[in-house]
Amino acid sequence: MSPGTPVPQSGGPALELLVHGVGGATPQDMLGDPRTVRITGDEKAAVFRRTEDAEAELHPERYQDRPIPEAYCWSNLTSGNGARALWLLLLPFMVVNLAHWMRPRAKGRRGTTRLYGVLVRFVALSLTVLLTAAACEVALDLVAWQCAGSPACTRDRSWLGFLSSAQHGWWSQPGRRLSLAAVVPAALVGLLWYLSNRTWSAYESQRPPTGEDALEGDDATEEDEEETEGPKEQTEGPKKETVRPALGRPGFWYGRRLVARLRAAHTAAGFLTVAAAVAGAAARHDRGATSTLLEICGRLLEATLFVGGLAVVWVVFRRGRSEKRLDARLDRAAVRYLPGAALALLGLSVLYASWSRPGWISTAALPGDVTFRVIALAQGALVIALAVAACLLHRRARHVRAALAGLGGPAVAMLACALGGVMTGGVAQRVADWLDGPGTPGMGGEGSIPGPPVLLSWQASVIPVLLVALLVPAVILAVRTWLAARRLAEPVEADYAEGRPDAVRTRRIAGTRARAALTDVAPWIVGIVSGATLLLGAGAVAGAWVSGEVPGKAFGDSHDFVESAAEAAQAIGSWLIGFGFILFVTWGRRAYRDASARRTIGILWDVGTFWPRAAHPFAPPCYAERAVPDLTWRMCTWTAETGGRRLVISGHSQGSVLAAAAVWQLPAATRRRVALLTYGSPLERLYGRWFPAYFGPVALSELRSEVHCWRNLWRRTDPIGGPVMIPAEGDHPEVDRDALKDPVVYGRSARHPLPEPILGHSEYQADPAFAAERGELLDRLSPGVPRQARGGSG
Repeated sequence: MSPGTPVPQSGGPALELLVHGVGGATPQDMLGDPRTVRITGDEKAAVFRRTEDAEAELHPERYQDRPIPEAYCWSNLTSGNGARALWLLLLPFMVVNLAHWMRPRAKGRRGTTRLYGVLVRFVALSLTVLLTAAACEVALDLVAWQCAGSPACTRDRSWLGFLSSAQHGWWSQPGRRLSLAAVVPAALVGLLWYLSNRTWSAYESQRPPTGEDALEGDDATEEDEEETEGPKEQTEGPKKETVRPALGRPGFWYGRRLVARLRAAHTAAGFLTVAAAVAGAAARHDRGATSTLLEICGRLLEATLFVGGLAVVWVVFRRGRSEKRLDARLDRAAVRYLPGAALALLGLSVLYASWSRPGWISTAALPGDVTFRVIALAQGALVIALAVAACLLHRRARHVRAALAGLGGPAVAMLACALGGVMTGGVAQRVADWLDGPGTPGMGGEGSIPGPPVLLSWQASVIPVLLVALLVPAVILAVRTWLAARRLAEPVEADYAEGRPDAVRTRRIAGTRARAALTDVAPWIVGIVSGATLLLGAGAVAGAWVSGEVPGKAFGDSHDFVESAAEAAQAIGSWLIGFGFILFVTWGRRAYRDASARRTIGILWDVGTFWPRAAHPFAPPCYAERAVPDLTWRMCTWTAETGGRRLVISGHSQGSVLAAAAVWQLPAATRRRVALLTYGSPLERLYGRWFPAYFGPVALSELRSEVHCWRNLWRRTDPIGGPVMIPAEGDHPEVDRDALKDPVVYGRSARHPLPEPILGHSEYQADPAFAAERGELLDRLSPGVPRQARGGSG
């Protein structure tokens, strides 16, 4: 049962629950006092008060004119140890998980909604297969098959000596080399399973305050949630009910069952991919050999692996995200038996490939080019189908500010596939360059091994082309920003009504406003990159398919300039992949350790890990599945213990999103005792545009009608926060305040003798308007009983 909220009997002290934003903040900074004490929580997330406020409830007389400040600090959920930068290696999984939540809002399109979710889950599954196939390419093909089978490659690598075909030892047979090398991709799959299972217990096992009965008693499916149907909430009056939005459902932040089921399916898919790589090589040899028994065993094993793949596809297809619809048989079969069965098939494949085949030698390369080509074509087809589904949904319920006219999800899914291809292909390219010594893989000459599949070389070659092509929109954007800054000079001076304007000061403020507006064109940048990636990727697949050679050799008979350009693109692309991979990890590590770096790039990471793992179970953990229940519990317990006294939840930046999500989760009686204060908030500017089904204008309007009162502060110089654009309606005033001036004053004055800084996204609480708006919210929250007493005495 959820905590009840008694009828307030007196005004008493109010509580201001502060929630910080991107980059984190210490409780000392949030509370403006070096002396703080933890009220509740642990080392990952906790609520703090100033030491002098620790027992505030016992001294209400001290807080008649100000609220009791509390700070909820959640930064350790997304930062801390530098080793967490390894989570950045899971970036493609996080990005494809975002595509699930970017579905356009559409009522009455249940079939299309289900199709959208299924397509995203299939794209996510293809990324797991791609990662595992890349690990197999490196360990099985490049190392165990090509290098160990070439005396020239193993001559200078003593650590490969026992595998060398020239030694004629027990491990020198190709099947046994492959079986031993299969430990590497199998261990990678096991590591991903372990991390997903371990982070669930730390982040996503927080029970909602409504209790398990609400989770199991509601039969709404994922599709019901994603439309507008679902559980109903009793409001005032015996028959008046309202439909709860998706973010207000009890199980929204408690996705244990889907994550467990998808984790089992993706783990099984990884093991089956490794098994197919090992058994497939042996089966191809046996079909041309004289042993009928081994040939039959190989065909049976391949058929069994195919059936296992169908089982994985069925589990992923069968049902999406829901904590409310019980399907115990599917869950039990998937979670308990599917990974174990796949691991058993991997063991059988290893045993089968290790069988002695004295006449078997490894030549050329394993047929990985076909594998990567099929994966690339499947991903392209899935993304196109996803775009069609998104268009159908968007046409049913158009939202003019939706990113890319509803195509944000397909565009982001395409970027996830591109990231996966670049990261996995980059590793294969670098390892091949290292093993091949002075030669260039695929170009012949001095090389000792054939190298990776030619498709990976083609994909690397399109990277320089993509970067050159993106120079055009980059230049256009820079010119547009410069022109916008010039146009904003006059409005800036008009805002401050300065008698003697300073041209330098004006240009600085106008330039900051113009650069902040770049956020609003980000969807089109993503669309251009995604579209160019799709076209160039298709060209790479076609080039590899038609020529069967790397670009440098495919254009060998062309004009000298074309041939040189192809060779340069191949070489530069390969090095760019390796350099970018290293730079990516080092920047990620710095971002986890350096708060200033996190404020620069942290918004993208925090947006990605805000959403539950609904498409890919190996994505980085969702911190909101810990933070939102924390905030909900704290607000419920405060109102219950204090007799329903006033509470303002005050969220900055990403903290405003957490605050809104927590308010959605509150029982109706508690929501009517809570005020919401947001500042520097991306609720509409980012979440409303990219996630219209959950934060679109309809959802935000519903939130405004449910919460007692809401006020939003924003600046034109803020690149992240903005207005929520909810007009006044009935008894509800407009949510947005007029844009705050930034800087507070234009030039020097007697009160401000030094120039005031341009704050942008930070230090909203330093603006005098902050305290004024908070005071107005508290006044509007004044309980009804004291007001009646004062009216009666008057």
